Amino acid sequence: MDATRSFLTTLGLPAGDGDALTPSPLRFDDGAQYRIEIPSVEGPEAFEAVLEEADRHGVRVHRISQGSGIMLLTDAEIERMVELGRQHQVEVCLFTGPRAAWDIGAQVTTASGRVLGASLRGTEQLVYGIEDVRQGCDLGLRSVLVADIGQLWVLARMKQAGELPADLVLKVSVSLAVANPATARVLADLGATTLNLPVDLPVAHIAAIRQAVSIPVDVYIEGADDFGAPVRYYELPSIVRVAAPVYAKFTVRNAPNIYPSGRHLRGVAIDTARERVRRAAIGVALLKRHYPEAV
Repeated sequence: MDATRSFLTTLGLPAGDGDALTPSPLRFDDGAQYRIEIPSVEGPEAFEAVLEEADRHGVRVHRISQGSGIMLLTDAEIERMVELGRQHQVEVCLFTGPRAAWDIGAQVTTASGRVLGASLRGTEQLVYGIEDVRQGCDLGLRSVLVADIGQLWVLARMKQAGELPADLVLKVSVSLAVANPATARVLADLGATTLNLPVDLPVAHIAAIRQAVSIPVDVYIEGADDFGAPVRYYELPSIVRVAAPVYAKFTVRNAPNIYPSGRHLRGVAIDTARERVRRAAIGVALLKRHYPEAV
């Protein structure tokens, strides 16, 4: 295998996972190693709950993300979330439009076909997804969650052409698997500005991906049930050390999937948003105990 490992190094990729556990010298623009993200914040009321809970626990939340999609928020709701983000210096990241799991196709309903779930089916659905991004940007949004590789490529080229804001964050969804350094490099080359890593990657695999790309990565410290629900709090110091710049993400186990969300799930959306912030407070406290110099 030596020849293969040697060739990987000529591409700027690590030769193996075991050799990659070294501290990352990379940082966010402000010098930070880590930031906190609260996912599945499904509207302005849930966002307000996150802000209240963050203030109560003394946790700095840097980004919130949403999974139901831009298309299922009213203009007023999007504008309110953007304004809350601006006021509190929190990045607001909304998922792009329709997806295969909500379409009429049958493959995604099967055990083997679920991998198709977040893809865009056909040119029309691709157009719908791009229109969703245009609409969000017109309302002030500057960060979107992307789960289709073709859409990522198109959105990046729209940024280059001036069709979309140059500062638009293209964050790859956990539904678009980034499980090795080569895939991470491909997605970064296509225009991704943040990579959402699978919830179950060992620390060595995360470190290997960091050696291949310089853009921020997202890592779930507690994952949702429908993604395997790992609970990795004691690994957080190691993850910050090797993966910086990294967003530490906190969801909660034993919580229902609320996508697509709405008024009928208002109480669950707000309560789980609050609990995610509490979980983040637990994670930050552990990090400060075991890696106090982390920035």
